Amino acid sequence: MAKRRYRSVPVKSFDWSGLCAKCVDKRVIVGVDVAKVDQFAAVMLPDLTVLVTVRWQQPYEQQFFVGFVGDLAEHAADVAVVMEPSGVYGDTIRHAVLEQGVEVYRVSPKRAHDAAEVYDGVPSRHDAKAAAIIAKLHIDGASEKWPMRTDHERRLHAKLRVLAVYSKEYKRNRDRLESLLSRYWPELPHHLVLGSATMLELLQVYPDPVLLAQASADATALMKRVGGRFLDESKVQAVVRCSRSTVGVPMLDGESELIQVVAVEARRHQQLVRRVERDIAALVGENEVTRSMQAMVGKTTAAVLVAAVGSPTRYHSAAAYQKAFGLNLKEQTSGTKKGGLHLTKRGPGIARLFLYMAALRFIQRDRVVRAWYGRKVRRQGGNAKVKAVVAVMRKLSLALWHVGQGAEFDAAKLFDVSRLNLDGEVAM
Repeated sequence: MAKRRYRSVPVKSFDWSGLCAKCVDKRVIVGVDVAKVDQFAAVMLPDLTVLVTVRWQQPYEQQFFVGFVGDLAEHAADVAVVMEPSGVYGDTIRHAVLEQGVEVYRVSPKRAHDAAEVYDGVPSRHDAKAAAIIAKLHIDGASEKWPMRTDHERRLHAKLRVLAVYSKEYKRNRDRLESLLSRYWPELPHHLVLGSATMLELLQVYPDPVLLAQASADATALMKRVGGRFLDESKVQAVVRCSRSTVGVPMLDGESELIQVVAVEARRHQQLVRRVERDIAALVGENEVTRSMQAMVGKTTAAVLVAAVGSPTRYHSAAAYQKAFGLNLKEQTSGTKKGGLHLTKRGPGIARLFLYMAALRFIQRDRVVRAWYGRKVRRQGGNAKVKAVVAVMRKLSLALWHVGQGAEFDAAKLFDVSRLNLDGEVAM
């Protein structure tokens, strides 16, 4: 390897004018190795010649690099900036470069990692070398365009992040409440759903069963008001009875206050969750694509899929959309050893999770999907139910792409109905 091959220079002290003159009417690739602070970029020509490798610190020196990219775009025939999707550290660069009118591409971090030894015969990987590898991968056609999310996708993503914060706090306080009630009032969760609105409102006023027993008429009215028609009278009376005969440990003042505080916080976050869910439903309804997806998989799932993977309209084919979920297949075969097919799982896990739950709902409710699933399970001896659900997921991802293009969902187009015994289908 040539000495000082990966030498880098500070971006703000480099003479860009001379470099721009060398790039007139040429195709130039700028590979960026993203990091939290120290960033590196390799300027490469299609023949793999690295003209210069520059370095700068985020965020204070970013403007020097972005300014150079803008100048380079004025002289070169074509400029492409290529990056790895390394968390959020590259988002400010990506946004600034796109504002300059320069296309931004991304390459898989796994590909960049695996290409380290192929690039120069040395397995070492450092920032300057990584920037060159990223540029080369783009030249080899191993990259894809990486635009910023649309405003609609960003709003959905933000709302889902907010929902995750509130949901986590609600579940945390509900679990705290479960442990506290098992000590002081173990009968209550057997009559009221743990963490339900009725239980939480009741415990805010009557955290101690002794207090409820002393004011049973008021407590009964409260439960009926909150539970409404969904709460059976028998459950209300059972709560009153168990408050008088609980086997729980008698509470001290501080202990009843603890239950009251936990109930207040759990109820507050429960209400915040419902408010955000309404906001998400409204956002889903504002967009034609997400409305179409909602009709197929529900509003929350549609929102998660668009926020995590992007709109189906962004992908040129159904197979590309399926690949974005990590639902494309890989095989490992060598010599006489035949490896099975497995999912790559290179997409966001949250998207696969929600699509998995959607697949389970389709198996329950759609007779065509249920019949195809049952036939596949029986064909594999009844021992591969999870694999059959994953197969349904793969089918649904293809259907979602077509729905995103404006088509109506029709299970008969996904599965060969002529081979399914719909009249004699067996529930699995």
